[in-house]
Amino acid sequence: MIDTSALAGLGVALATPFLPRGAGSEEPAVDYAAFAALARRAAAGGADFLVVLGSTGEAATVLPEERERLVAEARAAAPGLPLVVGAGSNSTAAARELAARAAAAGADALLVVTPYYNKPQPAGLEAHFRSVVAASGGLPTIAYNVPGRTGLNLLPADLARLWAIPELVAVKESSGSLAQIGEIARSLPKGKLLLAGDDALALPSIAVGASGLVSVAANLLPAEMKALVEAALGGRAAEARARHAALLPLMDALFAETNPVPLKAALAIQGLCSDAVRLPLVAANEATRARLRSALAGLVAARLAA
Repeated sequence: MIDTSALAGLGVALATPFLPRGAGSEEPAVDYAAFAALARRAAAGGADFLVVLGSTGEAATVLPEERERLVAEARAAAPGLPLVVGAGSNSTAAARELAARAAAAGADALLVVTPYYNKPQPAGLEAHFRSVVAASGGLPTIAYNVPGRTGLNLLPADLARLWAIPELVAVKESSGSLAQIGEIARSLPKGKLLLAGDDALALPSIAVGASGLVSVAANLLPAEMKALVEAALGGRAAEARARHAALLPLMDALFAETNPVPLKAALAIQGLCSDAVRLPLVAANEATRARLRSALAGLVAARLAA
């Protein structure tokens, strides 16, 4: 069982690269070599933990047999890092199955999104998380609040109820509301962690009490995102603001379309994998690609000028 503190700092929400889409109608296959390379790159760049099969990893369209191999590839690529595996569904039975399989595959912790579509009551939310945790054998669990995707906002009062679950050790907060993030930080029980779930809000989230960030941009720039998180956590305000300002155009561009569509385009621009995504997502439009190229070029120019 990992120490909860191992889930602080920089977590990288790994993309799931796919091989280039062919002319047929079949969905693109997973590019395991590119995925392992992304995991190694994140580890070398200073990631504190890796997240596999989250929203950025297109977990909703990854098949069960692909999930298990992705967990194994991440473990082999970065054996020293804690491995957090997504195990979320709107069906508690399905989430239990995902949690059990993640535990069997070697997950150190789970990322469990709030159930989408069903709109459960607070008691249902608590029962869901308790059931999923039990199915995993008691793995440390991060609740994932992303109301833009789920239609359900895990409010501070709801989260206070979930904190009674011993294995629920952290929340990944992607509501986009600094007021909500601040209230969660203010009322955070001892031993529990608040993690920023949006790159662009990492700095203010840490300022009010978050212990780290689960990052999309770190697929592209792990060392730079690590430096931002370290500066923020270390109280080096001027440095953190400067790093945030430099990275903000890229962080914003990565959400010009649905994540991970722009990320896949940026990874392709950098030659790290193809831009293929699985339906119902489609590849980024040209305006997004131009914005990404401009943001990446600006970062290169800033480095050369430094």
